[in-house]
Amino acid sequence: MKTLRPLVGPSLYLIFMRTRIKYLLLLLLASGISQAQYKEPDWDYRDQWMDVDRIFRMGGITPGDTVADIGCHEGYLSMHLAQTVGKLGQVYSVDVREDRLKKLLEHARIRKLTNIQTILGDYDNPHLPQGQLDVVLIVDTYHEIGSYMTVLEHIRRSLKPKGRLIILEKLKEHARNKSRDEQVRSHTLSRKYVKQELRKAGFGIVTEIKDMGKWEEEEDKTMWLLVAEK
Repeated sequence: MKTLRPLVGPSLYLIFMRTRIKYLLLLLLASGISQAQYKEPDWDYRDQWMDVDRIFRMGGITPGDTVADIGCHEGYLSMHLAQTVGKLGQVYSVDVREDRLKKLLEHARIRKLTNIQTILGDYDNPHLPQGQLDVVLIVDTYHEIGSYMTVLEHIRRSLKPKGRLIILEKLKEHARNKSRDEQVRSHTLSRKYVKQELRKAGFGIVTEIKDMGKWEEEEDKTMWLLVAEK
């Protein structure tokens, strides 16, 4: 079988193939950069632009609490949570990818953190224990949840009376006045949509922070935070 190639001369064909390879390499590099803040080697840098202590204070997280980190990836927030709630507390780390959860457990083992339990969630169900959680966090993940009303109902059931849900997202400037679907396609989301959904799901908004700093220190990506109560 002959290999198909563009109907051009040999030199032009080589240029075409080299350009195509460079383009594919750039795509791979861009993908790696966009995911870098989730990888353990980049956690120290994330500490510089994400005020984790402030997020936890806003959510009222204290030693001894039972908390959940939905969309935990390799465990950046879960490690901070485990240290904050202490040995008397419990962290449930939820992700839909088992490879991430395995990485998370390895990071916890190295740090000698024994109060983390991983959960392999589904896209419409985080499989959290019912009525046991003080606080649930969803950081830079809510915009990825397609069945958000179903997930919010699962979270509401998992919380104790007066339990709290913390949602932190980034709003990209170019998508500020776009529809919800348009924002999601740009991997961003505004507060106004989430507030409506939280109220519809039976939550009350207790704290709203419009500006929590710049995501990855990029001027066009402003972080916002909502704390809702069951």
